[in-house]
Amino acid sequence: MGPDEDSTLPAEDREPGQPPSRHPRTRCCLLKGCERRFRPQRAGQRYCSDECRRAARRWSRWKAQQSYRATAVGKERRNGQSRRYRQRVRNRRSATPEEADPEAARVITRKFFRPLLRPSWLLRGIRAAAALAPSALLFARVPARHGTSLATRAALAPCYATAVDDLSNAARG
Repeated sequence: MGPDEDSTLPAEDREPGQPPSRHPRTRCCLLKGCERRFRPQRAGQRYCSDECRRAARRWSRWKAQQSYRATAVGKERRNGQSRRYRQRVRNRRSATPEEADPEAARVITRKFFRPLLRPSWLLRGIRAAAALAPSALLFARVPARHGTSLATRAALAPCYATAVDDLSNAARG
């Protein structure tokens, strides 16, 4: 009778009648590109780690998808998907902003103006008869529209500077 095939110890090193050890020998990871040697924990283990197992599963799904798409039914379904996608794109293109209702209101959120506004406590010091309008004070940091000249803001500058000085002095004293 010859030595056992599973044996990791030579037959002469084992005691007579002792069964061969039950752990499998080292294997090579079956994932292409990894091919690391590892000692499997279970009998049917093919991959050295969970990452390799997940990568092999991903590749297996991709390969199955490719072979399915090569069939007549797969090609037909894929063509149907492409057709529906092109239809959705066409429908999206037809609802562009140029063709939208010109009467529709433009929504401006609060966050749009918040960094540009002055704090509300500045309004407390303004008297009702003051020459400076509250909007001129509040919107002092708001930039002029693109394409307008600096002269459009020049009228607000002197009024604003004196009002801010008056308010800051009143707040201190």
